[in-house]
Amino acid sequence: MNNYKSIQQTCWIVTFFAFFLLGIGGASLVQAAENKEPVTIEGPTTIEQAFENLTTGDRSDKKAAIHFLMQHRDVSLLPKLEEIRLDVDRRTRRLLTPLIKLLSNQINLASPNSDVRRGAARDIGLRGSQDALPLLEEALAKESAKWVRYEMEEAISLIRLEAEDQSIRVAAIQKLGELRSANALPVLTEILQATNNEPDQQAISNAATEAIDHIESWQTFAHAVETTLRGISLSSVLLIMAMGLAIVFGLMGVINMAHGEMMMVGGYATFVIQELFRAYMPESMFDYYYAIAIPGSFLAAGLIGYILEVTLIRFLYGRPLETLLLTWGVGLIMIQSARITFGDLTSVQAPALLRGSAQVAVGIQLPYNRIFVVILAIVAVIGIYWILFRTPAGLRVRAVMQNREMSSCLGIPTRKLDSLTFAFGSGMAGLAGSALTLIGNVEPEMGRQYIVDSFMVVVTGGVGKLAGTISAAFGLGMLNKYLEPFAGAVYGKVFILLLIILFLQYRPAGLFAMKGRYADS
Repeated sequence: MNNYKSIQQTCWIVTFFAFFLLGIGGASLVQAAENKEPVTIEGPTTIEQAFENLTTGDRSDKKAAIHFLMQHRDVSLLPKLEEIRLDVDRRTRRLLTPLIKLLSNQINLASPNSDVRRGAARDIGLRGSQDALPLLEEALAKESAKWVRYEMEEAISLIRLEAEDQSIRVAAIQKLGELRSANALPVLTEILQATNNEPDQQAISNAATEAIDHIESWQTFAHAVETTLRGISLSSVLLIMAMGLAIVFGLMGVINMAHGEMMMVGGYATFVIQELFRAYMPESMFDYYYAIAIPGSFLAAGLIGYILEVTLIRFLYGRPLETLLLTWGVGLIMIQSARITFGDLTSVQAPALLRGSAQVAVGIQLPYNRIFVVILAIVAVIGIYWILFRTPAGLRVRAVMQNREMSSCLGIPTRKLDSLTFAFGSGMAGLAGSALTLIGNVEPEMGRQYIVDSFMVVVTGGVGKLAGTISAAFGLGMLNKYLEPFAGAVYGKVFILLLIILFLQYRPAGLFAMKGRYADS
């Protein structure tokens, strides 16, 4: 029994010392693990090794390989990288995308096309890759085009927003404010919200606040300029259409509700001429179709107007309600005929010279097609004034407008003049339709959107007075575009109509009233 107890005591002592030694050793191992330096992953040293890591390495090896290739920026590697991307998994493709984009943009930054260089700089800035900074700085030093330099400076500043140095970030924010960068606005807003008025972030907060105010105030100004241009282009279309309506209404007293359908005829004439050029002319000649479409649309609408006057309208002179119903019915027939022939919606491709826009300031671009519409309206006004005041035919038209009976007694063929004038007015609507194809689609009811506005222009300006038509067209067109953002398209037109009603209560004859004994009668 004593021997058993001594053996048991010996076992307890051995067990105690074993646990004691194990605790000391375990603590030493833990301490050694804590004091052990982190393992560093060495990146590739050659391009061949980087490509090998991309295909066979783990995720950390692939990241190191991509970082190595970004530092080298060798565009000749792009085909190989595209080939690798086809054979790897989705996660690796996502890692490769920034590298491939960087090399593609590096190629585009050296393009002779300024638009391509601008797009590359913008893409780099929005991606925010720090590895692209040297690339942008090198390209900026060589760039001479104003707006390409702007995109590069904006991209550099956007990337520097992620810098660790606070002074660099503040300078980048201030630069973006000076550039009035719209792309920087959401980023600056996030930075301002993230600072939370912390003392060490006060400089960044102040700079971001000032830059945001600067950008937003400039955006308001740019929006006003673009709205003005849209208003001028709308006014130009209204003016071309209303000038023909004013001459017809002032000369013949005919309320032509089919005048909008004459605009539709001009639009479809432009479309048909485009398709004929596309089908039968060489591709290099396609852009010249619009030079034929302008007079073609005028002649097509003028011919239909002449036929309408000769066959129907001339028997209803002096009966305004009958002519209103007649032309309204003719307009419905023309709309349905166009829908059956061409369908509900077609489009016209603008010539190459009228595509794109001219940038005149940050955020302000003037589309070439709208500029052309304004120029076309100016040319049309000059042409009509020359015809009315510098030709014998214009003298006869003005004489008939003032006193039809006396003009007839003096030998002026008023019936023939009515036919030609109605055809000319219809041709002006067709010209407006051709201009409208540059800024909108061609559809059967395209004229219905402008006929009411055209009548409002004619009545507000003064029946038969071109100066009043010009003033009213630009006034109503500009007012329409400025009211749309606040009241909407429908309520904006209702508000304009109420203003016209109130104005006509004050001046029933319009802005420029026709004078003379015949007008008073």
